[in-house]
Amino acid sequence: MTSRCTMNRGDATKLTTALVAGRRRAMAGAARSVAVSRRMVVTAPAQGRRRAPRRRSGGRGGGVEGRRQKGGEFVWLAPPRVFPEWLLEAAEGVGAEEREAGMPFLSVVRNVNDESQVEMLKDIGMGIIAKCDGLPLAVKVMGGVLLQKNRRRSDWEAVLKDSVWSVSQMPEELNSAVYLSYQDLDPLLKPCFLYFSLLPKIEIFDVHEIVGMWISEGIIHRNLDDLENIGREYYDELILRNLIEPDISYMDQLVCSMHDVVRSFAQYIARDEALVAGQSSQIDITSKLNSENFIRLSLENKGSESDELEWMSLQEQISVRTLISIGNNIKIKPGDSLVTFPNLRTLYVQDADFDQLAESLVKLKHLRYLSIPCTNISKLPENIHKMKFLQYICLLQCESLVKLPGSIGKLQDLRFLDLRETSINNVPRGFGGLTSLRKLYGFPVHMDGDWCSLEELGPLSKLIELYIHGLENVSSSTVAKKTNLCGKVHLRKLGLHCTSKHGHNDQLFKEEDYISGEGHQNIEEVFDELCPPPSVENLTINTYFGRQLPIWMRSNEVVPLGSLRIMVLKDLPCCTELPNSLCQLPCLEFLQIKLAPAIKRVGPEFLQLHHHEHLRKLQVIQCSGIERIGNLPKLQELLIEHCPMLKVLEGVSALERLDLVDYNMGTLPGYLQDVNPRHLLEIDCDVSLLTSMAIGKSSPEWDKFSHIKQVKAYADDDDNNIERKWYVSYTRDPFSFKTNISCSAIN
Repeated sequence: MTSRCTMNRGDATKLTTALVAGRRRAMAGAARSVAVSRRMVVTAPAQGRRRAPRRRSGGRGGGVEGRRQKGGEFVWLAPPRVFPEWLLEAAEGVGAEEREAGMPFLSVVRNVNDESQVEMLKDIGMGIIAKCDGLPLAVKVMGGVLLQKNRRRSDWEAVLKDSVWSVSQMPEELNSAVYLSYQDLDPLLKPCFLYFSLLPKIEIFDVHEIVGMWISEGIIHRNLDDLENIGREYYDELILRNLIEPDISYMDQLVCSMHDVVRSFAQYIARDEALVAGQSSQIDITSKLNSENFIRLSLENKGSESDELEWMSLQEQISVRTLISIGNNIKIKPGDSLVTFPNLRTLYVQDADFDQLAESLVKLKHLRYLSIPCTNISKLPENIHKMKFLQYICLLQCESLVKLPGSIGKLQDLRFLDLRETSINNVPRGFGGLTSLRKLYGFPVHMDGDWCSLEELGPLSKLIELYIHGLENVSSSTVAKKTNLCGKVHLRKLGLHCTSKHGHNDQLFKEEDYISGEGHQNIEEVFDELCPPPSVENLTINTYFGRQLPIWMRSNEVVPLGSLRIMVLKDLPCCTELPNSLCQLPCLEFLQIKLAPAIKRVGPEFLQLHHHEHLRKLQVIQCSGIERIGNLPKLQELLIEHCPMLKVLEGVSALERLDLVDYNMGTLPGYLQDVNPRHLLEIDCDVSLLTSMAIGKSSPEWDKFSHIKQVKAYADDDDNNIERKWYVSYTRDPFSFKTNISCSAIN
């Protein structure tokens, strides 16, 4: 992708208009986002497309793992940040948003241990903040630039005195900061940054999708074995430079967004090669397509029939290498074809009548990236092996797709395959020929006589992430052993799933509804043979019918999970205990236990605390039998959701934040009087309980929460389907008590 680093007067005027418009949209978007709960962070891989704000976990609305939502499991926000004195002085007179934007400068200072060096840089840092004129994005972006510099006055002064600040007609200091940051990018990073701006704002694209696009476009090259790692490094550097911003609803910076101003800037730089037509754009797409040729097209549905495009209107764009289309804005008719895109390398089509185009896919000789989530495709070409350059295939939520072509195992370059939420329940023999696969999601387990699809996983030694579904179908432990999980030395994320028997809203079933006594033993033996390698950092066990966890999680002698950081145990209807051996996990940071009704307590018998130096986050969700949580002195963030039998919460002296979710509780639990989270107690409850809290000091609930530093409580308006409409907000010191529940509602 070509990059420009010069700008004439006319260009600057156009850029001013674009950036000012983007800035206005960003301010409006920021105002809207205040109402959206930012309480949770997804740790699982992306599981569907999402456009609307997420609903909170559990409760009456169907939970967080609903259809068309990038779902998963959740953790909590970090505690409030602390700023150095000199930064606070420099930010005097500006609002909270501006101070928050100064965090990159704090990051720089924290990397300097010598206070004299901090003093040496202080005046320059304040000068750069002054150049930014208190604009939050400008401060963030410049902080990102300084993070890449040496801690020398000369390097910082070069930033302060850069000529970009004084370029004639440059659009305000904010835009100058973005431009300066762009100039400072490594040449290898510039096309990655520009490419990110093509992604439609209404959709969520995770790091796997984005890096896959970069690889397919040839932006990332070098050693074939390290492409994903290199791409992740580029992605992380864009984050460090504050050119993209992590969505705090996702762990490990899985999802990022781009500020409207930065997006407008990037799209302007790439304007001769890329056409981006989104919901808020005023571009006459048809006119543009008829008059210009583009290398990259990004089109999203504007929701109006008058904005529909005929597929034929794209046919003249023979140079296009990337085509991104969201929604049904492109009308596809019988007879339409992909054959007129001979140079296409990246194809992303979502929510469209793609089945009409499926047979012509094989004509795309240079295609590397194929992602068609939520489309009606019913089959892939049988001769898909002729698409020999394919590296990435995403079929997420293609519910009409029932099988894979028999020749798919011949795609020697395929690195990514997502089969989740399709109707595919088996893979063809020969699937194990995909020896370049790094990430495989939704692999279906299927038995055919003595043959099991798990055998096809044996040769896939380069896998980094693997999620297996339907493990209840495995006939014996001998078959499971052929998976050779322990031999996959590069594996970092592993998901082991049986088919859930839950209905809507995670309704619990009795143990006998799940599996027979013989079935208990078989599933335990199967999981015993699925021992992961020591490299695994993220483990999910979902819908496990055994009475005890696999032997490799119980052994006191050999701990194969020494690198594990994240563990999710969900839907364990028959499991009665968490083994003490899990206390030997030295790197565990996050633990979630969800839908485990037979487990009674989480405490010292399970968590040998002197080993758990890193465990900071614990979630206990819909565990109806749990009675006690205690003796967890390092724990900082705790979620308790729909655990009605919990009576004791103690020994959590380091707790920063407690989240309590239960729409059925009539009163606040008594254990709240024994805890004092340092920053926040957040409650989601029924309106009747919230109404009682809203009375204030005369409420019977007052003594349970009044000692806590800050309390926020919410209730939904079920009649009008409005989430968190009602609230109570309390601060102990200085005292503040606010609610929007009227006296008439209380009476």
